[in-house]
Amino acid sequence: MSRSLADSSDAALVVAIGRWRDDALAEVYRRHGGAVFALARRLLGDPGRAEEIVQEIFLRLWNQPERFDPERGTLRSFLLAQTHGRSVDVIRSDRARSAREQRQVQGTAEAGYDLEREVWDMAIAEKVREAVMDLPEMERRAIELAYFGGRTYREVAAELDAPEGTVKSRIRNGLKRMRLALADTSASVTWSE
Repeated sequence: MSRSLADSSDAALVVAIGRWRDDALAEVYRRHGGAVFALARRLLGDPGRAEEIVQEIFLRLWNQPERFDPERGTLRSFLLAQTHGRSVDVIRSDRARSAREQRQVQGTAEAGYDLEREVWDMAIAEKVREAVMDLPEMERRAIELAYFGGRTYREVAAELDAPEGTVKSRIRNGLKRMRLALADTSASVTWSE
């Protein structure tokens, strides 16, 4: 380009952008960046998000300068149309996300607090606690460490200073005793060995 970029037309600047001249993009930004930001901010009401839209619009121009057709209008109107479209997409996305979150909250609230189920669970928990406390101490300790403490058989054996096979037998015997103690409970409690 023989003339300086400041004197170039918008169409010439877009051609220069197509030739990867970042100084041409800087000149387009200097000319139109304020208008793009003002529109995005007015539509979104958030300066931070408006800045993201501005960056996206100018990045699009950098990556796809051929999308601008000077026969269809000015570069400013092209950039503002891009800004408007992208801002509306963001607003729609926000509304859809908000509606989705609202439906989830409403669904959770409608599921509500099931008092009867809560009382039932507490009663079962108390029965299980009683059954555990009625076990012989070595069986109780092994079950507490394995099931309530989250330890492996090997870790339980090390902590109780007993062979692993013995620990497995204690746990198996303790669970059988608990099954019998809980058999009168109409709850379906499943114990895995």
